[in-house]
Amino acid sequence: NVFQVHELALEDALSAIHHPKIELYDRYLYLILHGIQASGGDGTGFETHDIDFFLGDRFLVTVHTAPSRSISGEQKTCLRNSHSLGDGPAGLLHRITDAMVDHYRPEVDALEVRLEALEDKVFESPKENPVREILALKQDVAALRRITIPQRDALGRLARREFSLIPDAIAYRFRDVYDHLVQLTDESIFFQDRVSGLLDAYLSSQSNRLNQVMKVLTVISTIFMPLTVLTGMY
Repeated sequence: NVFQVHELALEDALSAIHHPKIELYDRYLYLILHGIQASGGDGTGFETHDIDFFLGDRFLVTVHTAPSRSISGEQKTCLRNSHSLGDGPAGLLHRITDAMVDHYRPEVDALEVRLEALEDKVFESPKENPVREILALKQDVAALRRITIPQRDALGRLARREFSLIPDAIAYRFRDVYDHLVQLTDESIFFQDRVSGLLDAYLSSQSNRLNQVMKVLTVISTIFMPLTVLTGMY
């Protein structure tokens, strides 16, 4: 009631999971982005949680069910230095989204480390069965791609100065955030191709090993079959 939020935007904000998007209403801009954090202490896997932003000319409201490192860090900065709010709500939105995108980098690097470890396991220790790990990594990469692509498009609209609530000076800053997210998106697509190729390579190596075993068994059968026939005749 205070910020005159539309009922449809309010319904989306209260939903547990929603894809990144951006919508313009009469008095405010509604934006959904996803934060990221590691899901376990072993460095494997991650979780994303959506954060809803309502940006007006004099306010910025965020709605999120899980704790946000980006918002907490920016809150501490504002409490220490009130001049950090000098750029207005749009500048505050930029700093939060910039921190959110920066938090993606360690998780993407962890995915690359897992991928390289699996590649070494497949090509150097073919007797081990890494299919479960490959499928788990493929699921994480698909989840990353599913989030970063629409998030890239949403931030791209902020960088293109489509909305009057985003001043030109802040739009240029969003362009830098957009460039970082484009790089993360490209890496997620590249990772998906590598994981698919890794799974195909493992299945191909297993097929070749099976063919080698069948050749050995065929040779053994060829050697002992005449003896078996002679013994049967005797």
